[in-house]
Amino acid sequence: MSYRRIELERVSGALGAEIRNVDLSRPLDPETMAEIRRALVAHQVIFFREQTLTPEQQIAFTARFGPVSRVPFIEPLAEHPDIVAVLKEADESGISTFGGTWHSDFSFLPEPPLGSLLYALEVPDHGGDTLWADMYRAYETLSTGLRRVLDGLRAIHSGAPYGTTAAPPADLRLSRSVKMARGDPAADVETEHPVVRVHPESSRRALFVNPVYSLRFAGMTAAESRPLMDFLQAHATRPEFTCRFRWRKGSLAVWDNRCTQHLAVNDYDGRRRLLHRTTIAGERPLGPGD
Repeated sequence: MSYRRIELERVSGALGAEIRNVDLSRPLDPETMAEIRRALVAHQVIFFREQTLTPEQQIAFTARFGPVSRVPFIEPLAEHPDIVAVLKEADESGISTFGGTWHSDFSFLPEPPLGSLLYALEVPDHGGDTLWADMYRAYETLSTGLRRVLDGLRAIHSGAPYGTTAAPPADLRLSRSVKMARGDPAADVETEHPVVRVHPESSRRALFVNPVYSLRFAGMTAAESRPLMDFLQAHATRPEFTCRFRWRKGSLAVWDNRCTQHLAVNDYDGRRRLLHRTTIAGERPLGPGD
C-alpha cells in the first residue's frame, strides 16, 4: 500500500506502523487524514513521535476518526471529561495498574469502542512499554475445524471487574491515581457478542474474546468455557502476533479496538508515568453469520 501524504514504517512483522512527518497540532487536510485512517485499518495500531498536543488538540484529532466517546466506570479529568489520565505515581509500588492484563477495551458494552488514542506526557526513563496483539492472525492461524466452530459461537461479556460479582479481592493493592468504580451493580450487566468479529472496514475476521471481560460462551457454563477460552488467549498473544512500543514524551498511539488486544507493562515502580487517553465510539460487533 502506497502513501503520498505520510511517511510510514512498520514496527513488527505482525502489526503496528510509525507515521512520520505529520504535525498533529495543526489542522490536517482531508487527503492526509484519509491516509492516516487507511494506515490504521491496514496496520491496526499506528504511532506518532515528537508531538506537542493540548488536551483540546488531542480531542479534535480523536474526532477525525469518529465521535468521541466517554468510557464507563473510569473517572475522567474534571476539566476535560473526554480524557482519562492514565497515571501511576512514583510512590505507587507493588500495585495492580490500569490496563495491566491483555484485553480489548470495554468489550462488555453493546457498542464497544472503535479505538483509543494514548498520548504520553511523562514517561519513565525505562519500562512502561505497551504491547498490542493481532486478533486477525490469532484467528487466521487456527485450524480450519476450530475456525468453523468459533464462527458459530457467541460469548458473554461483562464489566464484572467494576461490579459486585468479580471485584478485586479486598487485599489487592490498586492504583489510587486512576479512579475506577468498584462494586457498581451496573457493571454486572451481561452482553452477548460474536466470538469472531467481521471488521466493518477490512472485512477480515478477528477473534473477539479477552480474559478481562469475556466470561463464558453463550449456552455454556464458565467451567465448560474456560479450557477453550484459555487456549484462545494463549494462542492470540503469541510473541510473533505482537508488537511492543517504547514510549517517549510526545508519543501518540492510535489503535483499532476491533481487531487488537493490548497490555500495559507494569515494570517501572519508583517512576512516574502519565498519559492522556481518548476514545472513539464504535458500533455493534457483527459475526460471520450476521
